[in-house]
Amino acid sequence: MRTFLIYFFLCSALLKAQQIESSKTIHVFVALCDNVNQGIVPVPKSLGNGQDPKRNLYWGALYGVKTYFKQSKDWTYLKTLETRNSQILERVLFKHKTSNTYLLADAYDGEFIKQTTIDFLRASSGAGEELLNYQGKEIRFGGGADLIAYTGHDGLMEFSLQEEFKPQNAKRRDVIILACVSKDYFKPYIKKTGAHPLVWSTGLMSPEAYTLKWAIDGWILNETGAEIRERAAQSYHKYQKCGIRGARNLLVTGF
Repeated sequence: MRTFLIYFFLCSALLKAQQIESSKTIHVFVALCDNVNQGIVPVPKSLGNGQDPKRNLYWGALYGVKTYFKQSKDWTYLKTLETRNSQILERVLFKHKTSNTYLLADAYDGEFIKQTTIDFLRASSGAGEELLNYQGKEIRFGGGADLIAYTGHDGLMEFSLQEEFKPQNAKRRDVIILACVSKDYFKPYIKKTGAHPLVWSTGLMSPEAYTLKWAIDGWILNETGAEIRERAAQSYHKYQKCGIRGARNLLVTGF
């Protein structure tokens, strides 16, 4: 009987580990657009209220993360989740329809863009892992995610960070940073985290969700950084009508 129980618990532990590791996970940190608390060119009031995720430019609007992924034919909206972090106004979970990939997106109150940036960089270093249970399956996010993304205003234009972002382990973590001039401003911090930059920007940009979604499409297919960057550029050109050469110059990969 004792041998059976030991065998049972070992099998349960192995099954649990397989359930965790069989999933690819993406954690998206969204700093809600905020006319009052961020150094941005003001947008219409309804889009730039950093305390109203429902209508915010980067969340509930047509090309906001929640709306765009919810309307995508490639993703299934699973549920809105509870969070103990009062700075996160809404948390949503999606699953890719043709792969075992989960995406968790957090809408941070725009007033707390600095903390959003810190939390993103901590996750990029492998810190702050979150285990979420969905239908009996444990899924790793935060520092346990495979891909970590930031979308919103580049707050590092206004503030610097004193925190240390040292790699917590040897696991490969990819990052996407959709914010103005994100390569210049985020590069020193990303180097410290040990993460690998898949897509970031060299100039001013609109960090709407189509660029993120198209880049993720390539990441799910295990494409190279160059291929993923090309997807992102094609997307940005399609929606912004900026010319593909301009989009390729704006969105780059690697250090």
